[in-house]
Amino acid sequence: MRDYLTAARKFDYSNVAATTLTGSLEALNACVECCDRHALPGRIALFWEGRDGSSASYTFCELQAQAARFANFLHAQGVRPGDCVAGLLPRNVELLITILGTWRLGAVYQPLFTAFGPKAIEHRLSSSGAKLVVSDATNRAKLDVVAGAPLVVTVAGTKGQGIQRGDFSFWAELERYEAEFEPVMRGIDDPFLMMFTSGTTGLAKPVPVPLKAILAFVGYMREAVDLRPEDAFWNLADPGWAYGLYYAVTGPLAMGHPTTFYEGPFTVESTCRIIRKYGISNLAGSPTAYRLLLAAKKQVEPMLKGRLRAVSSAGEPLSPEVIRWFDDGLATTIHDHYGQTELGMVLCNHHALAHPVRIGAAGFAIPGHRVVVLDEQNRELPPGQPGILALDRPRSPLFWFPGYQDMPTKAFVGDYYLSGDTVELNEDGSISFVGRSDDVITTSGYRVGPFDVESALIEHPAVIEAAVIGKPDPERTELVKAFVVLQPQFRADAALAEELKQHVRKRLSAHAYPREVEFVSELPKTPSGKIQRFLLRNQEIAKAQVAAN
Repeated sequence: MRDYLTAARKFDYSNVAATTLTGSLEALNACVECCDRHALPGRIALFWEGRDGSSASYTFCELQAQAARFANFLHAQGVRPGDCVAGLLPRNVELLITILGTWRLGAVYQPLFTAFGPKAIEHRLSSSGAKLVVSDATNRAKLDVVAGAPLVVTVAGTKGQGIQRGDFSFWAELERYEAEFEPVMRGIDDPFLMMFTSGTTGLAKPVPVPLKAILAFVGYMREAVDLRPEDAFWNLADPGWAYGLYYAVTGPLAMGHPTTFYEGPFTVESTCRIIRKYGISNLAGSPTAYRLLLAAKKQVEPMLKGRLRAVSSAGEPLSPEVIRWFDDGLATTIHDHYGQTELGMVLCNHHALAHPVRIGAAGFAIPGHRVVVLDEQNRELPPGQPGILALDRPRSPLFWFPGYQDMPTKAFVGDYYLSGDTVELNEDGSISFVGRSDDVITTSGYRVGPFDVESALIEHPAVIEAAVIGKPDPERTELVKAFVVLQPQFRADAALAEELKQHVRKRLSAHAYPREVEFVSELPKTPSGKIQRFLLRNQEIAKAQVAAN
């Protein structure tokens, strides 16, 4: 295993570009990088598993031919380099063909998560100016109520089900076009993805992702995920979101490594079955998925113990209980990783690099990034003081975020990009996540990070999940309140609530324990699995306002 400090100090952008990309920095095509260069006879790009147990595999050569057909089709419809093409598709081969064909033309792929309703879809299509959208039959009806919807291509169901008058039929159109299309070369700063942030307030903001981000995506796969040629890799994240599109599609395919798609929803049973069936050795996903595995540990441990070599987590911090269980119960190492739609992953406990690993810390900056902690005057803070996580842009050659499309980017302050997340630098150089800036609780003059309290709660055997917020309080400014999802064999009552309060108080401090505990059946989450604490906080603010009147 290579030493982290050596890798960080010896990082050379030119060498990374030369050894990662086929094209020059002035002439790149994402389809070439993620498909053509790996298109050797029999080389598999995708292992696909249907929710009904059906399965298939697809080679880079097969995807190359179909991507060329789709690029020819797009060109015939007037789509040109730089235009957006949207995909409202589940995890299937048509999704990969749509992405790669769009890139082949030099166009920009825009993901639409299949759980979105019409308004969320309308905002994204309108903001991006998408020329065409590809949908499956299940989601096609959503587009009927989208104002100004572009051309629609439908992946038909059985016997053409789902094709509407005026739609193009995906497979019928591909059959009409040649399997050759010369890739359109673009510059390294030209976008190839159009993402949207899933912010807690306001409309989602458009994030153009330039081609040079491929370097950072591959860097994460190599250094943090430690993806090796012999690995069977599965990223549980949906490509309708950044972590899935960056690291279940772009990153592994750019390395010539097969990826795995499961078309169905997450379940403990399907996860265990696919890991065993495909011999998955390298797994990536979200803390939500890992907490559900932990909750079913009696079922999971006999199925998975010793089968996984490396496990990576992103989206929210891992609780210490999950980390310990993976080590003890599954005999594997799970590492925490931190990133944003605007950044990709930038702060990690690296599987491929040797450095100290502090439980509860997000880790160290990936080589090619300089991550710092700033105070309110944007001065760099020493260890032990919470502040805003920021990237030093001039000293982060892999930083790629160009700003939001057609709108100001307030996160750029001088040489820094401000993430909006509160963190703390540790003495060993690692960084610990405290919370989103608007999630941090101020109670009786103390600042309390919700993650610490949630982690302590999850260590109790009665708790599956927890979300902690600051509830308005006239005496303390805010008091700590916890919303708790219980294991089915536990009863929600006052005695258990008191036990949970004292459990946290003993592990943290007298000011950080939850003074209120509310038992709930589920927590509000984004479609990508992040807990939406702001909804719980707004709920409590509304209750306080009603009580005051």
